[in-house]
Amino acid sequence: LAGAFCIPLYVPYVLTGRWIFGRSLCKLWLVVDYLLCTSSVFNIVLISYDRFLSVTRAVAYRAQQGNTRQAVLKMVMVWVLAFLLYGPAIISWEYISGRSIIPAGQCYAEFFYNWYFLMTASTLEFFTPFISVMFFNLSIYLNIQKRTKMRLDVFHEVHNQSFTEEMERSPEAKLSLKCCKWEQKESAETLDLSKCKTQAAASTSSLDAKDLIATSSESSRKPKCCNKKSCKNSASALSSEKRMKIMSQSTTQRFRLSRDKKVAKSLAIIVGIFGICWAPYTLLMIIRAGCHGQCISEFWYETSFWLLWINSAVNPVLYPLCHSSFRRAFIKLLCPKKLKIQPHDALQN
Repeated sequence: LAGAFCIPLYVPYVLTGRWIFGRSLCKLWLVVDYLLCTSSVFNIVLISYDRFLSVTRAVAYRAQQGNTRQAVLKMVMVWVLAFLLYGPAIISWEYISGRSIIPAGQCYAEFFYNWYFLMTASTLEFFTPFISVMFFNLSIYLNIQKRTKMRLDVFHEVHNQSFTEEMERSPEAKLSLKCCKWEQKESAETLDLSKCKTQAAASTSSLDAKDLIATSSESSRKPKCCNKKSCKNSASALSSEKRMKIMSQSTTQRFRLSRDKKVAKSLAIIVGIFGICWAPYTLLMIIRAGCHGQCISEFWYETSFWLLWINSAVNPVLYPLCHSSFRRAFIKLLCPKKLKIQPHDALQN
């Protein structure tokens, strides 16, 4: 809409410096231009809020997915609120104030230099939406990070539990564990013996032959223990089926972690581009209104103005690039046959 209606009317105005399409078309152009830019911002907030609910309240969100009426109502409310923010002021400002301040051959809103109105409108149009989008996307990122940590903790717990159960079932593992226990016991006895070497030397004469024979027979009754290498290799007692299951779980966790990082990256890109496209115009508009256009160069103001339209052009491309669900929706609308032929690409995204 911006490319079909707003830009074609604005280009001659910029090139010639004079509005040649009449007063009525000027007001219509202003209403449509402000409406499209504001609705673009509010739609970004609505999309971020929708994604926030889908992540933080997944069960309730899925239960309401088939409620088309509620979704349509939210989208209609976005356009209504966007119109109410600037539309009535553009249409009726000169009638309320009693006169028009716009010179002949010019086309801009009556409140163009009203600092108080622009500050209030900018708060509702940019600052509040920007903070809201940052809050929603940051909450999504933190929720994803928390779930990823929980998944990894559960995976390690299941992995350790499976290993313990397998060790308890396997005869070879039992023998290996028994050997390790005997070796630990012998190490402890050797340590105690070295500590008491002095007392042992002093009481050597009191030991008789029977004690020596008893000690020798006790050591011979110990099971023939495996060496340290066999203790270290006790994990090899796991069955191939169990190892394959663990490898599969590990691959799944790595895939989910990679997907979560990709989602967080796409959210950061969306918020960043929104701020880059809107912040310069909002700040320059407020400053320009305060000094009545004397302290801001026309070049920089025009550059910031075009950034708004660039944002409207980028958004329809940015969302499908960053999210597979938007991409499938666009393919379904534009190329329904292609969607039927191609397999579901959720795992690839």
